Amino acid sequence: MKLFEEAGRMGHEQVVFFQCETSGLRAIVAIHNTILGPALGGLRMWPYASEDEALRDVLRLSRGMTYKAAVAGLNLGGGKAVIMGNPETDKSEALFRSFGRFIGSLGHRYITAEDVGTTVNDMEYIYQETDRVVGVHPVHGGSDDPSPFTAFGTLCGIRACLNRKYGEATVRNRSFSVQGVGSVGFHLVKLLREEGAKVFVCDINQDRVSRAVDELGAEAVGMDDIYDVEANVFAPCALGGVINENTVPRLKVDIVAGSSNNQLESGEWGTALEERGIVYAPDYAVNAGGLMNVAIELQGYNRKRATQLVSTIYTNIDMIFRIAERDGIPSWRAADRLAEERIAAIGHIKKPFTRRNKDRLSGRSPSAGTASH
Repeated sequence: MKLFEEAGRMGHEQVVFFQCETSGLRAIVAIHNTILGPALGGLRMWPYASEDEALRDVLRLSRGMTYKAAVAGLNLGGGKAVIMGNPETDKSEALFRSFGRFIGSLGHRYITAEDVGTTVNDMEYIYQETDRVVGVHPVHGGSDDPSPFTAFGTLCGIRACLNRKYGEATVRNRSFSVQGVGSVGFHLVKLLREEGAKVFVCDINQDRVSRAVDELGAEAVGMDDIYDVEANVFAPCALGGVINENTVPRLKVDIVAGSSNNQLESGEWGTALEERGIVYAPDYAVNAGGLMNVAIELQGYNRKRATQLVSTIYTNIDMIFRIAERDGIPSWRAADRLAEERIAAIGHIKKPFTRRNKDRLSGRSPSAGTASH
């Protein structure tokens, strides 16, 4: 890969490579944009087939975090980190502590968190070397597992879609097909069932399906059959790329809104949904609840305030629909436009870095409500 060419094309500010021979660390940190504030994005550990594959992944993911934070209304930029390695066999205290020392050397530019292949325990090792980490144990002022907040935010986004389609945001007596009942999907099904919704579920892990059926009263369907279920809402909460040429014609729903990342195989399928009269809620706007929750840690974690902030996802999704209507564009483009307009507006102001509250991270920007850069 031509690194400077690719990073320039995607708009990245900085890409840093770290290695430690002693611990076996091979890591890449990509900082995409810090106009709104320091870059925040999780640390993914994955057995990448090549360095190019790892680099492409971190560049793509970090850019996505810029847009997610901007649409969520946070005073944070976008970044991401990846460690090349197998999370089942290659983890060690030394590995994560060496990573912590390295990101500490980046100053206030990047804050990490857990992601695919990493856990709260891994963040604890990083925290021993730097305070540029969120999602740590509550004893350190952390918020612990973000999954319930991601699920709650997804529900808020679904409500906005219901209101858009039917003129009311009521979940009761609506039907939902939920693809994936892992940590986020299970919590979403629980919330839906508590409000009297009928829920169909599938998952590659049959034990998860059985749990959703036995504990929550969901109805199980096959992995491929989920696309043929007649329901009000299809909620992808597992795989990416599930909205594609094979699935769009099969969907028998009025709304697509779920927590999984990169649901559209490409933007054209978001447009195709709308051409069929299906309301689509852009995934990175719907699933921002986890990010919002950990961002509160930067000011001193408060669960009530986190819940209040996550509830604004309803307003964010509604705003995306309004922009789509205003500009005559599909919702997936409108989400990007909302993010880009906010970044451009704040960048134009060019306020100096300020901080309203002193928090546990010296030099950190608050997550919302104050100017950043």
